[in-house]
Amino acid sequence: MGGFFGVVSKEDCLFDLFFGTDYHSHLGTRRGGMAVYGEKGFDRAIHNIENSPFRTKFDKDMQEMKGNYGIGCISDYEPQPLIVRSHHGTYAITTVSKINNAQEIVDNIFTNNYSHFLEMSGGDINPTELVAAIINQKENIIEGIHYALELVEGSLTLMLLTPKGIYAARDKYGRTPMVVGHKENSYCLSFESFAFQNLGYRPLKELGPGEIIVANEEGIKTLMAPGSKMKICTFLWVYYGYPSSSYEGISVEQMRYNCGVNMAKRDHVKPDIVAGVPDSGTAHAIGYSNESGIPFSRPFIKYTPTWPRSFMPTMQSKRNMIAKMKLIAVHDLIKDKSLLLIDDSIVRGTQLRETTEFLYESGAKEVHIRPACPPLVYGCKFLNFSRSTSEMDLITRRVIAKLEGTEEVPEEVLQQYTDPESPKYEEMIEGIRKELNFTSLRYNRLDDMLDAVGIPKENLCTYCWDGRDV
Repeated sequence: MGGFFGVVSKEDCLFDLFFGTDYHSHLGTRRGGMAVYGEKGFDRAIHNIENSPFRTKFDKDMQEMKGNYGIGCISDYEPQPLIVRSHHGTYAITTVSKINNAQEIVDNIFTNNYSHFLEMSGGDINPTELVAAIINQKENIIEGIHYALELVEGSLTLMLLTPKGIYAARDKYGRTPMVVGHKENSYCLSFESFAFQNLGYRPLKELGPGEIIVANEEGIKTLMAPGSKMKICTFLWVYYGYPSSSYEGISVEQMRYNCGVNMAKRDHVKPDIVAGVPDSGTAHAIGYSNESGIPFSRPFIKYTPTWPRSFMPTMQSKRNMIAKMKLIAVHDLIKDKSLLLIDDSIVRGTQLRETTEFLYESGAKEVHIRPACPPLVYGCKFLNFSRSTSEMDLITRRVIAKLEGTEEVPEEVLQQYTDPESPKYEEMIEGIRKELNFTSLRYNRLDDMLDAVGIPKENLCTYCWDGRDV
């Protein structure tokens, strides 16, 4: 995933840029970067933040960099922002993207006499560099940005810093958010709406799908009006978003609370306590507890002094190890208890199986699992939710393959596994329950989850649950 923050100001912007970018640290753990433009031109800093938080790595840069315009990013993949020199002049660019047709675009650019791309350490082309190359195919920046939004299959939201201000564009289907804030002498652009609250900004507007704007210290100007079709990622509310975030006016914390309420209304088990797997399961669990009357408790606690982030390293082996290390059990709340745990989702199932086994070893009588979203049957095509290259990494697809006797399951059969009223759905749930050793397993229903969001279904992307594209 990733996040970004931009500032245009009549004064030096570094303080706001530094802390606004830092407030996106829950969205990525690999790279952080800032680029500014001021009297001395462009300046940039990029650091690896895998073993040290953004604030620590960029504290010295914040003291030394100067500028009235700036963009910053937290990235879970590529180093950015990049500084690019082109026929548009020099600019800095940062993106949140997933480019499914990258090789096709690269091949096309090479046929148009583009000379080369720099490879990253893993051999891939930097997606942000590719977006810059797309923009540079056109005569002006606005045409280039629009061309990039239309050409990329997947998703693309970006900021582009120039001596004239910051150009910004939201993905053409609004899959990821962008919000504008304002205070005296300054405007900001942000992935997360809460990131500027403590910096004195007030919300001004959310960009619509495909909308392109330019911002400078004098104001915001729309260069391309938003489109009518929206498909914002529903998983932003379920998992990605920080509790204080809101998207399209809908609070993440409130949505999760609503999810828990809806789940409790359909459930029949009577455990001793309800608990959320920290941190994204907590609000769901509180909603469930308040609706059901079953006490909320915390049988394990995240060790936040050294594990403050919700995201984890991208290497799966390290994720599994750290997931186990960061949660500390409270044995008095586990022994001889029947527990109902709410997690945001089940992806591979490895972490939750180990958590469940640990609870049994600690004396739990029963462990009932309630994921806050439906079964993930399809790998996401639109956001970098996972670096996995195979849908068979999903626990659902492995169980389906076992039930069907093949990994090549026809789409019409897969669709039956997404229907909570179908026999195949029940067989899949029971197969997952047995494999992960849960006392019982009941997923949130898609209709109940969408009701918890409260905006029209046609405006929400639900592909990972039902396989339905735009």
